[in-house]
Amino acid sequence: MKYLHNITYLKVACLLLISISFSCDSEEFLENENKSKLTDQTQWQTEGNADIFVNDVYSEIPRVCTLAEQLDYYTDDYNISHYYTASNWRQGICQAPGSSNDSPWGGTYGPTNGYTWENFFVKVRKSNTGLKELEANKENFTPEYYNQRIDELRFLRAYFYSEFFMHVGGLPILTEPLDRNTMTEEELLAPRATFEETFNFITGELGSIVDNGYLEIKYNNGDSNAGRATLGAALALKGWLELFAASPLFNSGSGYLPDTGNFVHFATADNSRWATAAATNKKFIDEYGGVYDLFDDLPNLWRASNEYNSEVIWDRQIVANVSNMGSNYERRGGATYVLGQYMSWGNYNPTQEIVDQFDMANGKPITDPTSGYDPQNPYENREKRFYDFIVYDGAPYKLDWMPEEDIIYTRIDETYTNPDKTNQIDLAGSTDVGDSGYYQKKRLNPDAAPGNDASGQNDLFYRYAEVLLNFAEAQNEAFGPDQSVYDAINKIRNRSDLANLPSGLSKDDMREAIHKERRVELCFENKRYYDNKRLMQQEEFMGVARHNMVIRNTVPSNNSGVWTYSVEPEVKYTPKFEARQYMSPIPQNVIDQNPNIPQNPGY
Repeated sequence: MKYLHNITYLKVACLLLISISFSCDSEEFLENENKSKLTDQTQWQTEGNADIFVNDVYSEIPRVCTLAEQLDYYTDDYNISHYYTASNWRQGICQAPGSSNDSPWGGTYGPTNGYTWENFFVKVRKSNTGLKELEANKENFTPEYYNQRIDELRFLRAYFYSEFFMHVGGLPILTEPLDRNTMTEEELLAPRATFEETFNFITGELGSIVDNGYLEIKYNNGDSNAGRATLGAALALKGWLELFAASPLFNSGSGYLPDTGNFVHFATADNSRWATAAATNKKFIDEYGGVYDLFDDLPNLWRASNEYNSEVIWDRQIVANVSNMGSNYERRGGATYVLGQYMSWGNYNPTQEIVDQFDMANGKPITDPTSGYDPQNPYENREKRFYDFIVYDGAPYKLDWMPEEDIIYTRIDETYTNPDKTNQIDLAGSTDVGDSGYYQKKRLNPDAAPGNDASGQNDLFYRYAEVLLNFAEAQNEAFGPDQSVYDAINKIRNRSDLANLPSGLSKDDMREAIHKERRVELCFENKRYYDNKRLMQQEEFMGVARHNMVIRNTVPSNNSGVWTYSVEPEVKYTPKFEARQYMSPIPQNVIDQNPNIPQNPGY
């Protein structure tokens, strides 16, 4: 059940002159007064009316789970089809578009993750309008309501800024709605702020929200306000942004390309930024750790029945089987054929690069000669997360919506009479069948067969495991691998039945261990793109071919021979990465309309 103030986004276009989404328990909604004639005055006369506007701002959070193109397509964790915008980006094709565009089909402007210059400012304008009207009509609200909704809107504005900031850098800082009737041209043409100014604005807002203490720390499953902003969400976002900005791409004192306006990096390097990030994430662990914790059942963390469990910090609500409110995430990925039936587009194809990051069950990496890893029997005795997250050749496959178990084979089997109707690896990328030898299992809804709006699993953006990882990385960079770093990483490893990290690691060794743990734990959650970016790894990892697992029989005519496992590079196109791709371009019409917004370096 998703309740009245629990931000469920039902479209009720008749309520306002603009399209509005808000939530309701059906019985309570029927008892409400008719709001089909709300005006600018009546909109803010009651808390119920005001919530219609506030909830519409929540509806501006993109349903990332429905996007045809996930951010992980822009990483070395996925092998993808040729027709996506990410495919062009993977070949170094990235240029400034004429206008805002977020089409995933063959674009040449890089990743958007649901944000464009045009819709970003719509989100900011709605936030600022709500803040202005709440202040102007303050006498109509109780102090508790007013304080909570003000800080919710401030959080949403900061969240929208953070998402776009990570893609383009410095942004115009707007704290009130622009009005052509009352503002001068100078006021309307707000200048682009520097990277540091934008970062300080976002983190300053988040810090203020936490200090105010007006919001709840966390909501749990069944709470009527679950889905609204919380102190936990504000502090976790602040800690992540501080880690992001402290990282080498932005904190070296010089840009990845000449950046005289300091729009995509700090003007000066400051190693203490790591310590700041560590302190914020430590504050979360110390003050909120009794409210948030790792969820015991990791593979079912995303399940609708487990929403708002102990690990969930910030998400967007999704409602199954309601048009434009549900998720079709499962329609786009997972095994293409299930029990002989075409079920998905087969998009989420893990690469050999990410598969090799999973440890053995004994906690040792596969590169350790004592680990027991056998490259000709590569799926035996791997760690628990491997089996929870990855569909491999010969994997048993049973989700709860399936009437019986299936076995997924990706091997090349020349005895198949119709190989295009199986999950046999498609190296040419000519069908919807995966072309890496693997499929993704993590995050797929076990309760709903793939279909449009069929899934009700919420979009989970931040969870407690990431706070632990953020703290460990920042603490190690600032002070080295002390016991608190080991404790944070081992807590995550122990949940998945892995042994503690070996003691006595150097700072460099611990850094490698943290990055590896982060990549595995957060894989397929649209985190890898930001990590490759901030750590300046994209040139190293994205300018080279990714690899597939190709399995053939030594006697292919009847499979009487031995099945051999061969790691082979992708062949669909030649990968290339240019330094300008670290940040996305600004549309030309934005620059034409406002000369105070310079283009990003290299475009």
